[in-house]
Amino acid sequence: MNIFLYFLTVLIWGTTWIAITFQLGVVPAPVSIAYRFWIASAVLMLFLIATRKPVWPPRSAWRYLLAQGIVLFCCNFLCLYYASKWVPSGLVAVVFSTAPIWNAINGRIFMGRPIRRQVIGGALLGLGGIALLFLPQMHGHWNDSGMLFGLGLALLGTLCFSTGNLLSSRMQALGLTPWLTNTWAMLIGATILGAGAWLLKMPFAIEPGLRYAASLLYLAIPGSVVGFTAYLLLVGRIGPDRAAYSTVLFPVVALSVSTVLEGYQWSALAVGGLLLVLGGNLMAFMQPGARRSRSPGATTAPAAPARGA
Repeated sequence: MNIFLYFLTVLIWGTTWIAITFQLGVVPAPVSIAYRFWIASAVLMLFLIATRKPVWPPRSAWRYLLAQGIVLFCCNFLCLYYASKWVPSGLVAVVFSTAPIWNAINGRIFMGRPIRRQVIGGALLGLGGIALLFLPQMHGHWNDSGMLFGLGLALLGTLCFSTGNLLSSRMQALGLTPWLTNTWAMLIGATILGAGAWLLKMPFAIEPGLRYAASLLYLAIPGSVVGFTAYLLLVGRIGPDRAAYSTVLFPVVALSVSTVLEGYQWSALAVGGLLLVLGGNLMAFMQPGARRSRSPGATTAPAAPARGA
């Protein structure tokens, strides 16, 4: 089951990056995100009612739901949507693949979990890889504030995503399922975005054409209902650090799609950078004893799987 959830997440989220770029146009990004999560929360609510699952969270969960709605379904997506205006979608996915490292750092800050030396080494490799991936894009654009701003937004969005992971892990430890928590956190995030857009007098019109409508539905149902539920179920089953390991494969899918649809140009630096990002994440989350060979005749108890908080 874990393998199925893992690859389902990679397949869906590895392709949502290009769909996000189809949302950038007539409709302001906050309005598009609000539409996405209003639709997703409505579908999830209908699912809860149809399957007779609990639809109302306990009072103790609301502070976590509010926080998750703000960081995961509001700030995270605002950053990633706007980052995609200046940075190719595949490269945004590469920055997002540093989520496991942020999860380790946040786990240390908020849960007191130690950070292993492998994580520090992996972080340095990953950051070096991102630098190599961006060097070809930045050629002749070092004074382009938009490109640098887009990179900063992608990093901030990834940090918000990591924080949302830890909140989901905490709520699942309280016995709440992602079906229930996603329903309300998505609704909260969408409502905050919608209210902010209304106060700023942003237009709520729908962009005409099949591309916008199709990408919106893809992002709302497969991308949000299925993708987030599969991913957060994985968080509850194997812990946020190991679940975020799936983001390592996002750049492979996203850059492949970006190559076909956005004309992303590969170079030796870009290939080397992608390998460093993947290698850094693999190093950061390899099991501590995985690289040690066993002595002949030695007996070693199997390591317990990592668990979420």
